[in-house]
Amino acid sequence: MTGTIDIDGQSIPFEDGQTIIEAATAAGVYIPHLCHRPGYTPHGSCKLCTVKVNGRNCSACTFPATDGQTVINNSDELEQDRRRITQMLFVEGNHMCPSCEKSGNCQLQGVAYHLNMLDNHYPHFYPRREMDASHPDILIDHNRCIFCNLCVRASKEKDGKNVFGIAGRGINKRLIVNSPSGQLKDSNMSIEDCAAHICPTGAILIKRTGYQVPIGQRIYDQKHISEVALAQENAHGQD
Repeated sequence: MTGTIDIDGQSIPFEDGQTIIEAATAAGVYIPHLCHRPGYTPHGSCKLCTVKVNGRNCSACTFPATDGQTVINNSDELEQDRRRITQMLFVEGNHMCPSCEKSGNCQLQGVAYHLNMLDNHYPHFYPRREMDASHPDILIDHNRCIFCNLCVRASKEKDGKNVFGIAGRGINKRLIVNSPSGQLKDSNMSIEDCAAHICPTGAILIKRTGYQVPIGQRIYDQKHISEVALAQENAHGQD
C-alpha cells in the first residue's frame, strides 16, 4: 500500500509501514531528532521530532504515515518547543562543548546549531555523575548521557547482548550497565559492538582515539546536521 501525506504544503509519498519521519526523510525533508536512528526500533523519547498531524502533536518517529494526513513540521511554535527541549537537555546534564572530545561530531550540538539555540535559558542542574573508565577500550561519561536509549537498543537489537539499561526517573534517571559489579569492564561489551559507536553525544567514547580528526574538520563542522541525517536515512534504505 502506498499513499501521500502533506508536509508543510508538500506532497510526500509513503509506503505501507513507514513512519512520518521515514517518509519525510526519503523525500528529502528533515525533521529534527536525536533518539531516532534508521534500522532501530522507534523509541520516541527525545520528542524533538514532534510535528502536528491533523492538528494534534505526535512524535514523527513513532507515528505511522497514513494517506491524507496534513503534517506541520516547520512553525514558530514547533521550533520554539524544540529549542526549549534542547536547552533542557543541555542543562540537565553537563555538556561543556569546548572541552568535549565529541565536539563537531555531536548530534546534540548539531541540533542546537540547527535550532539557533543561543543560550541555555534554564539554570544548570550540574548533576553529580560518575565516569566509568573500567573497560580497556570504552569509556562512559555519564555527564553527557541524554537517555536516548540508542545504546540500549543497539546492544539488544544489533549486538545480541543486553549490556545497557535505563533506571530511575526524573533527575535520578541514569544509564546502567548490566554486569555483576555495574561496571563496564565486567560486561560482555566489546569495541566492535554497535552499542559502542552509536551514542549521539560524548557519553560513550572509544579510548585512545580522541582528536585523531581535529575539531573544525569533523562531521558537523563540514555539513549541516540535516544533510547528514538525510544521507544516513537514505543510505540505510539502500542496504
